[in-house]
Amino acid sequence: MHVHIMGICGTFMGGLAILARQLGHDVTGSDQNVYPPMSTQLEEHGIALMSGYSPSNIQRRPDLVVVGNAISRGNAEMEAVLDAGIPYVSGPEWLHDEVLQQRWVLAVAGTHGKTTTTSMLTFILEHAGLEPGFLVGGVPLDFGVSSRLGKGNCFVVEADEYDTAFFDKRSKFVHYHPRTCILNNLEFDHADIFPDLASIQRQFHHLVRTIPGRGLIVAPNWEPALDEVLQMGCWTPVEHTSQEGSGAVATWSYHLLAKDGSSFEIVHDGQPAGRVDWSLTGLHNVYNGLAAVAAAHHAGVFPERSAEALSRFSNVKRRMEIRAEVQGITVYDDFAHHPTAIKTTVEGLRAKVGESRILAILEPRSNTMRMGVHAGLLGESLAGADVALLFQSSQVEWDVRAATATHPRVEVFGQVGEIVDWIAREARSGDHILIMSNGGFEGIHQRVESALHMRD
Repeated sequence: MHVHIMGICGTFMGGLAILARQLGHDVTGSDQNVYPPMSTQLEEHGIALMSGYSPSNIQRRPDLVVVGNAISRGNAEMEAVLDAGIPYVSGPEWLHDEVLQQRWVLAVAGTHGKTTTTSMLTFILEHAGLEPGFLVGGVPLDFGVSSRLGKGNCFVVEADEYDTAFFDKRSKFVHYHPRTCILNNLEFDHADIFPDLASIQRQFHHLVRTIPGRGLIVAPNWEPALDEVLQMGCWTPVEHTSQEGSGAVATWSYHLLAKDGSSFEIVHDGQPAGRVDWSLTGLHNVYNGLAAVAAAHHAGVFPERSAEALSRFSNVKRRMEIRAEVQGITVYDDFAHHPTAIKTTVEGLRAKVGESRILAILEPRSNTMRMGVHAGLLGESLAGADVALLFQSSQVEWDVRAATATHPRVEVFGQVGEIVDWIAREARSGDHILIMSNGGFEGIHQRVESALHMRD
């Protein structure tokens, strides 16, 4: 079958393309922006790519078109698909019908930490010999690809709450029908499609409704927004995770053995159940790891075995990934773009580096950030950094400097080159440069590294 994928260079759609190729389909795809690393990954799998959207892309008349949620009516290629009467489906619908049916689906949902937790859970199952399939919204370093069919019964999927397609405005995750589901956390986000938190909670409850009575929900006991979702109705057993020292009764908890979260003990039903010593830091990663252990336990993996796996886990590209160490200066790349994620990322780095100077560079790039919805929280979220360097692009119309006035030292720039110049001039040995963006940020990572090397 010839499957054509519109929006193929997005992480989710690119992952679908790889799965379709592994199923034996002839796969082509189009996207407005075709560039590495996704384009390289797809071409390595024998997938033909077309740059831009055009009716000529479907001249071969594919048997099926899989439509990404970035595609809207008026798109010339989509209009040609409709006019030609070519069958089409959304990405999540195709994933369910072609891959997830008859599999034990383990889904990871939440505002933050989905990609990391999905990768952790997948690696645990792999370490246990279950050979899971997976689809992750990033590239787990332990696998080097964002998806694979797998040979075992389990399939782990990052369950995104963003809408499905222009013809299906439900959240993607309602299509996945998981048996095991992690609800990591829940805050207001995606202001471009959700008017308020209650509308997101409604979608999360649609997900809860699809989980069988013999399934399992893993959820923290410190997230009121998730409590409200479950109070709308829940027909599935729930195992809660809890924070150390909270005094709350929960199935899963932890005991920190290192302040920065690089070592901790898993606690199951009040008893020690395995020790994790890993390269990750920050309490948010401890929470992610604990949830992954709980979900893996439902699939038959003992927590001691999960602890062994997490101790070997290599994280995900662009999640506190060390890009370079130059003249005693460490440069990190992180995907954080929501104030909560920014705050936990900075705090995690602070716990790791102690009194060393942190220079946090942030691009407010997500639709929600560009709209200024969380602008008032930025100063607090960056409080752990010694200097906050913010990029005020032409698409950010609110006053970045005014929004971060509570921070003692903020530098605001209108050009990425100005940030690079500032770093080249002001950074010193022992500094930690934390670059945060959910996009390419005009190649700032390589530009900073090059500028630091040129100081030799």
